[in-house]
Amino acid sequence: QEQLVESGGGLVQAGGSLRLSCEDSGRTFSRYNMGWYRQAPGKEREFVARLSWSGLSTDYAGSVKGRFTISRDNAKSTLYLQMNNLKPEDTAIYYCNANSYWGPVGVPGAYWGQGTQVTVSS
Repeated sequence: QEQLVESGGGLVQAGGSLRLSCEDSGRTFSRYNMGWYRQAPGKEREFVARLSWSGLSTDYAGSVKGRFTISRDNAKSTLYLQMNNLKPEDTAIYYCNANSYWGPVGVPGAYWGQGTQVTVSS
């Protein structure tokens, strides 16, 4: 069973950068497709980005494409999200997700982390 722990969130000014990390304490991280989702206050959780287990396939939400980059280090069982040119509308709790399947974009897998808060001030 995967146990995911996010870190790296914080308060940043608009235009700034943050890098989120998600460490998996399970033994099968390299077998999972991984993704990032976020939930802003008063809104539903939404898809941000995903990366296949091989690292060869990615998808991004239109609102973050060109600004965010998802990556992984299977040797460290860690997923990353590099966020550049942050905007106030990026403010949300960010969650990582592990998925056994590579299906339709935005359909999460069974395993979630506890989330890390990102706040972007204008």
